[in-house]
Amino acid sequence: MNLRYKLFTAFLGLIIIPLFILGMLMFFVTYNSIEKKYSQQSEYSLKAISYSISNVLKDMDNVTDNGIATSVFHMALSAEDPSNQDLTDAEQLNLNASQRNFRSLLFNHPSISYAFLYNFNGRGNSEIVSLFNKENFRTLPYDTFKKSDLYQEVMDLNGVPKWLAPHEYPELTGTEPVFTQIRLVKELSFFQNIGILVVQIKNWELESIFRNLKIGDSNQDVSFMLVNDDGMILFDPDQKLDGQDIQSFANKEITFKKGFQSFKTEYNGEKSILSMYHLKDYPWSLVSVTSWNSLSREVTVFARWFVGVIFLCFLAAVIFNLFFMNRITGAIAVIVRFMRRVEDGDLTTRVEVKGNDELTLLGKGFNDLMDKINRLFNRIQVEQRRKNQAEMRVLQAQIKPHFLFNTLESINVLAIQNEGKKVSEMVYRLASILRISIQDREEITLDEEIKHLRNYLDIQKFRFEDLFEYDIDIPQELMSCGILKLTLQPLVENSIQHGFEGIDYKGQVSVKVWEKQGDLILQIEDNGIGITPSQLSIFQYIVNDPVEQEVNIERENRMNLERRGLGIRSVADRIRIEYGDRYGIFICSSPGYGTIIQCVIPKYEQGEDHYAKGIIGR
Repeated sequence: MNLRYKLFTAFLGLIIIPLFILGMLMFFVTYNSIEKKYSQQSEYSLKAISYSISNVLKDMDNVTDNGIATSVFHMALSAEDPSNQDLTDAEQLNLNASQRNFRSLLFNHPSISYAFLYNFNGRGNSEIVSLFNKENFRTLPYDTFKKSDLYQEVMDLNGVPKWLAPHEYPELTGTEPVFTQIRLVKELSFFQNIGILVVQIKNWELESIFRNLKIGDSNQDVSFMLVNDDGMILFDPDQKLDGQDIQSFANKEITFKKGFQSFKTEYNGEKSILSMYHLKDYPWSLVSVTSWNSLSREVTVFARWFVGVIFLCFLAAVIFNLFFMNRITGAIAVIVRFMRRVEDGDLTTRVEVKGNDELTLLGKGFNDLMDKINRLFNRIQVEQRRKNQAEMRVLQAQIKPHFLFNTLESINVLAIQNEGKKVSEMVYRLASILRISIQDREEITLDEEIKHLRNYLDIQKFRFEDLFEYDIDIPQELMSCGILKLTLQPLVENSIQHGFEGIDYKGQVSVKVWEKQGDLILQIEDNGIGITPSQLSIFQYIVNDPVEQEVNIERENRMNLERRGLGIRSVADRIRIEYGDRYGIFICSSPGYGTIIQCVIPKYEQGEDHYAKGIIGR
């Protein structure tokens, strides 16, 4: 990150962002407090509505309790003609004062809309005893009612009133939005079940309760409803949602449980607060739905003003960065770009210097430093090349005695055997090998290396006539590629010396060369005895050995030096010094399955400069 961005980031991080975070914290605290405070208000309001509704229903419970206590319902059920009941009939004036008062109260009660009795002892028309008639309403037959679950529930309550809200049992209560009380009537002398009372009350008292109630500000959009435990909307003061499932309007699953609960959800496509209070003695819940927009209107306005102020501050920071900081950071950015070019390896880059301020002095200092680095780099490069050449000469001197010893030993054996012709051939081929070995050139063509290898293999064939055969497969177009001399011969020597030791079959040495992704792959494969895992582990030191480790390994394994392969080690070291660590030798072998040695070197024509590649690789 450049200086300009750092200064700009500092301004944002130390001023703008803290202000923004502070504002957002205040916003969310206020936002959450709105929901919490409104939940408390709605809890008080819903509890008040619940108390009022309970009073209305309990008032009707008291009325019907009085009717049972004064035996008015008993008399209606036991009359000679139960199906024809008239509360205003003059013949009933012989009732006692309590009975007359209750009948007057029942007839004149403002809430009662309809009332009738199911007569357990009646037959035909006398099964239903109508106390208050209702137009266009057909009473559910007693036989049908008796088969319903509601009948059994009323019987189980044993006289305790059961209240039905609108739309819960339309077969019995009809389609009008009325509340219905249903209870078992007993004969008080012997507590015998004689009938079931059904009383419907008008909703005007409940409507007045909801109409006169508000939560919070009058501008808030609030709606109330009564919902049963199955989610059906039983009573909506606006009469828009009666009978519908409240879950279909909310995107969150609603669970009805005891007590009060409040949460935020999507209701009818609008974010709202849903508050619910379960009535204590009834299987209903009071629900209030309040639009969140109406609650958070003031907070939203504040948030918009706050965002506007933050945006203006941010805009001022951008303008300051463009017109003032660019003057300072522009020149520094130029020097930084040139420094990155140096990091990428361009040591010839220089900064254009103009002016006489501190930034100009910085540019001049950069140019002087690059001049010194170039001089030091050139000196190190020359010294490194000299060091590499010295190391390679030492390694080659290590190879020459090793090879000469083995070859002269073979010639000596042939001379003892009086094989003059073979001795002549071997001396000729040895002379060809020495001619290449003693040349001052460190690199030769692949063609010359192959000729050198053939001379070596023919010498070994003279010595071990029936021990092995060899074949060489190299594309002609690769013959002109450059290679370090004495690369293949030590590897093939290792196969013959150690791979064919003690075999009872004819050995085979195969030499192949091919190109792969800009590299040359030189492969020597034999069908010898292979190398055991313990012997293979000795070759692990070939890759990236510290000097101290090499000394220790050579000291500890001096007795196994020939078995380990001095030639392989020398070739691996030479390749690593010359080309870098990404090139080298890879050995694959298993006892009884022969050995494959692959040598990987860069592909180049003889004479091309590849020292830089070797230095970078190291």
